[in-house]
Amino acid sequence: MNLKNKIALVTGASRGIGAAIAKRYADEGAHVILVGRTVSGLEEVDDYVKSIGGNSTIVPLDLMQHNKIDELGGIIAQRFGKLDILVGNAGMLGHLCPVSHIEPSVWEKTFSLNVTANYRLIRSFDPLLRAASAGRAIFVSSGVTKSAMPYWGAYSASKAALEKIIEIYAAEIDKTNVRANLLDPGMVGTDMLNQAMPGMDMNNYPKPEEITDIFVELAKESFKENGKILVSSGKKK
Repeated sequence: MNLKNKIALVTGASRGIGAAIAKRYADEGAHVILVGRTVSGLEEVDDYVKSIGGNSTIVPLDLMQHNKIDELGGIIAQRFGKLDILVGNAGMLGHLCPVSHIEPSVWEKTFSLNVTANYRLIRSFDPLLRAASAGRAIFVSSGVTKSAMPYWGAYSASKAALEKIIEIYAAEIDKTNVRANLLDPGMVGTDMLNQAMPGMDMNNYPKPEEITDIFVELAKESFKENGKILVSSGKKK
């Protein structure tokens, strides 16, 4: 029960990595706030949490409706008065195509979710993270930021922007009780990977629930590092 009595908010919690993190946090004793667009998926995670005697709150929310993030911050402030753990997991691939062929609407949506929504999460929840005894913010990045991968322009650029934002935020909170870090989970057998590489055997890649250890480690009060980009093995890049 490494996260007993902690309040943890996980975005993209209706499936994939987000659902796996939420379930694991519940296993570790946290009250999990499940944020996602797919109500049925959120309900499945909620059912699991209840089955183990845990606590969760469902929040159906499209994070591209940025003002709704502010509203959620106010609701959590009134109900809990703090937020111990924030996991910015929700993201979208966009289209894999040459930069010159990216539709403006696809570019804008990719940045709206992968970048702007996470900035709005920080804007809304920074005071609640500071109100916790040891606020922990964790954001999911990708190894694609480390090389120039043809056709991955929108996704790579958005994740690179996210990394820089979190690195700067971490520097700004360095003397507080809050820590903010990024995690590259590597190639995981998710719908997004299947979308990016159709035809690949997903059984050759770790399942989402097999990479949750590092998310628990990053959420602990004992984890003191700040502004780092880690991989799912726990090793720094």
